Amino acid sequence: MRFAVLTLGCDKNTVDSERYIAELVAHGAERSQSMDDADVIVVNTCGFIDAAKRESLEAILEAARHKEDGRCQLVAAVGCMITRHKAELEESLPEVDLFLSTAESDRLIPELESRGLLDDAPLLQHPGVRLYAGELPHVRYLKISEGCDHGCAFCAIPLMRGKHRSFALGDVVREAQLLEAQGAREVNLVAQDLAHYGRDVRDGTALPELLQALLRETTIPWFRLLYIYSAGLSPAMLDLIAREPRIVRYLDIPMQHASDSVLARMRRPERKAKQREKLRALREQIPGVAIRTTVIVGFPGETEEEFQELLDFLEEAQLERVGAFTYSPQEGTKAHEMVDDVPEQVKRARLERVQELQRLITAERYESWIGRTARVLIDKVDNAEGVAQGRLEAQGDDIDGVTWVTMGAFAHVAAGTIVEVRLEDVVDDYDFRATAIRVLDAPVAAPAPSARRVLPVAPGSVGSFGR
Repeated sequence: MRFAVLTLGCDKNTVDSERYIAELVAHGAERSQSMDDADVIVVNTCGFIDAAKRESLEAILEAARHKEDGRCQLVAAVGCMITRHKAELEESLPEVDLFLSTAESDRLIPELESRGLLDDAPLLQHPGVRLYAGELPHVRYLKISEGCDHGCAFCAIPLMRGKHRSFALGDVVREAQLLEAQGAREVNLVAQDLAHYGRDVRDGTALPELLQALLRETTIPWFRLLYIYSAGLSPAMLDLIAREPRIVRYLDIPMQHASDSVLARMRRPERKAKQREKLRALREQIPGVAIRTTVIVGFPGETEEEFQELLDFLEEAQLERVGAFTYSPQEGTKAHEMVDDVPEQVKRARLERVQELQRLITAERYESWIGRTARVLIDKVDNAEGVAQGRLEAQGDDIDGVTWVTMGAFAHVAAGTIVEVRLEDVVDDYDFRATAIRVLDAPVAAPAPSARRVLPVAPGSVGSFGR
């Protein structure tokens, strides 16, 4: 049996898809890079906002067309959107054979076996094993918890992923070691809020202790923290980032707005004064830290004055990157009960104003970096041209632009190498041009083919990996 997996949405979905791929391969299936020659197509959906739902629906319908035009025998729709809308999707999409919520991911293999698409003969047990599903095998994602306890009025994540639950420290460390064995050089820690790690267990283990264990038990040179509420950035956490070069100086902190009245309606945990105070502390204690955030425009009741507060705050804060999107009501959330009274054309206009302001801020901040030396992780190498594509610590994978490095005498380096560069120019506001100065850290050797396929691990708590 040949299969294809299409992943939509966040990096946490990427982790889930890698586990689906590993389980299918371990049970004798062969992965296809195209839906055209796949017997089974798995679409891992996103249900966060309306635009994500539309994209997921389009992907499901495209997969279903391969039942008529290709060799596909079964289409499975899985993930967050299915968790929210399973009953209505089953009724409206008869061409889809299998719908699995996030809590039903362990049913995929038995369902395929029961339909005669897989032999009932598992090759091994491997909780936590994942097979890489992207283009950069040295860049991986490590989910340290599942679900969310925050009560944000606009967010349906708790409805899709459930309450927050931390994965066992030992399991997370073992998974990181597996990723390292598969060639990982940058590991991005992901969760709905990294800072909540360990709060549900209450055994004295929190995010700093987890990071220290990862640093101690692996040699992975770059760990990146994605999506961490500023309230959880304790002095101990800031001190660890400041003194540990293997934790990149980059923080993705969701703020969502800067008007206290909007933040109150959003049921966010902090107000503008606290956000301002935290940003000041971050920059004082971690010199050179790059900060990214996300904001929502057009939340119910947002006035022009409240929106201007957001613009003024962004101008003041001078963040490196800001992701922005328009509000869309999600069934089951507190905000869904509010009147969605900001017209769509106003939402779009405000979105464009935020994006244009931040484009100018980012370009100005980046221009001030010209002439500096910095670390770059090389992602792709073009030996013929002598130019490599990489990323600064300030550039998260796939969201913050890239750095084009003239390699010179270092053109032979492999992807995954960390080099010191001199920044020379800003390209299109978000990218850099640079020249390599020296190699700082290179991969010891390419991972063995067996490590790229499946690695057995000792039986453990499958639930600790979000099953």
